[in-house]
Amino acid sequence: MYNINRRKFLEYFGCGCCSLILPACTTVPITERKQLSIVSEATINRQAAAAYEQFRRKTKLIKKSSQLDKILEIGKRTEESVSSYFNSKGQKDPTQNFQWDYILVDNDKIVNAWCMPGGKIAVFTGLLKITKNEDALSIVMGHEIAHAVARHSVERASQAMTLNLGTAVADIFLGGAISRTRNTVGQNTGLDIFQLGIMNPFGRKQETEADYLGLIFSSLAGYDIRESVNLWERMAEKNKGKEPPVFLSTHPSSKKRIENLKNWINEVIIEYPPIKI
Repeated sequence: MYNINRRKFLEYFGCGCCSLILPACTTVPITERKQLSIVSEATINRQAAAAYEQFRRKTKLIKKSSQLDKILEIGKRTEESVSSYFNSKGQKDPTQNFQWDYILVDNDKIVNAWCMPGGKIAVFTGLLKITKNEDALSIVMGHEIAHAVARHSVERASQAMTLNLGTAVADIFLGGAISRTRNTVGQNTGLDIFQLGIMNPFGRKQETEADYLGLIFSSLAGYDIRESVNLWERMAEKNKGKEPPVFLSTHPSSKKRIENLKNWINEVIIEYPPIKI
């Protein structure tokens, strides 16, 4: 039986697909990583906008506070800096069709923030207990905005569609061997081999890319990105003993993130200084 290397498998169904379906291949801004985009970005943005409005209606939000004001300020500075950067390079602004919006969710138990495709951003009050200052908050918001700029949701949907189609076709030729193996492993371990071997590593790649791009966006907006290390050290302390093994996670470990950030900071400060608006 031929055992395909996991990295090679990702290449075949990721960048490799781009060589076969060239019109469906796009490039991530700045990192220039090739990505598969079978699913329409407009469709994803439309679905995200609908989900966001539903979330807003059902969630307890803080409508007026100094914390919300700070979120709006950081968001606006980042928006303008990202657009100005791409315009200064004569490149298409990936956020030109975004309809930016920011909300502060009144929930101290959740340490999180997210950015839906199209620029819909939510910050939970629990996160503010970890960020502690505007520089750290800009790092988190820059990271979330980076997911939207890099079209990670479009890529994940396209990756899943391609994987499902590819494995279905392969299963026909292999007489259902893939499905049987997947089911057997799932029944015996409770784990999905495709999730562990393909989608989780793919998710970690996207998270690392968002860390890097987010650092750049924060720097362009004039924030002190050296605070990113302190932020993740605080996050690591909070999650001490709670982080799952890396292979079970779609995110890099806190230790790996800190290591990456330390390697990137000086380069980003030099190559992506605050941009004049």
